[in-house]
Amino acid sequence: MLDAPPLTPLNFSAHGFQPRCFALVPCAGIGARAGVGGPKQYHPVAGKAVVAHTLASLASVSRLAATLVVLSPDDAVFERHVPAFTGDSAWVARVGGASRAESVAHGLDELLARGADPHDWVLVHDAARCLIQPGWIDRLIDECQDDEVGGLLALPVADTLKAAVPGSAGEARVQSTVDRAAKWSAQTPQMFRLGLLRPALIAALSDPARAAAITDEASAVEAFGHSPRLVLGDFENFKLTWPGDFALAERLLSTRPAG
Repeated sequence: MLDAPPLTPLNFSAHGFQPRCFALVPCAGIGARAGVGGPKQYHPVAGKAVVAHTLASLASVSRLAATLVVLSPDDAVFERHVPAFTGDSAWVARVGGASRAESVAHGLDELLARGADPHDWVLVHDAARCLIQPGWIDRLIDECQDDEVGGLLALPVADTLKAAVPGSAGEARVQSTVDRAAKWSAQTPQMFRLGLLRPALIAALSDPARAAAITDEASAVEAFGHSPRLVLGDFENFKLTWPGDFALAERLLSTRPAG
């Protein structure tokens, strides 16, 4: 990957250019914390693989020109778990890296190779946020499409936050209470222009110490000197991470109205 300069904001209507929106789903992880005996994105929930629910919701968003799923190079099971992911706007690339940031960066290169423009928007969404609803994605696009930076779905933190330290027997103990004012819990999708997100990730990945702090796309954009917009998400848009999350997702998906 080559370094690229930050984007200069353009008056797109004056230039006769209408940016498109692409979804990018990093799907190369192993989901070790989930405790489901394999990659969590393929674990069945409410009759389908986790990522199948995710991609079905993305397919219902008419403003997405295409969805690119980034897989591990040795992934041989995706098509078996998600047989409905087909068509001209359903793209797969086995270019995943050792980290989420690497997988997304490689996916951005793939989008460029497939004709995306640096001024197009990319909505990066976790494969394991399988309860995402099209209306929430439309809200993100509505609020960010005229923003110079972009933004992400997120929720204000409601719970009291505690900083922890290990106790004498290795148990967790409270060190202090953290002020929750102005704290938000980041979700996905996270929506940025390809020409901003790509150099932000490249800059982060060039420094191992800095790369360790990049846990989502917004943090890379922040480190690049920008302030992403926070767009109200939804409690149900949680990422399946722990064993109990799968049972909760099963109940929520099973009780949703058909369609």
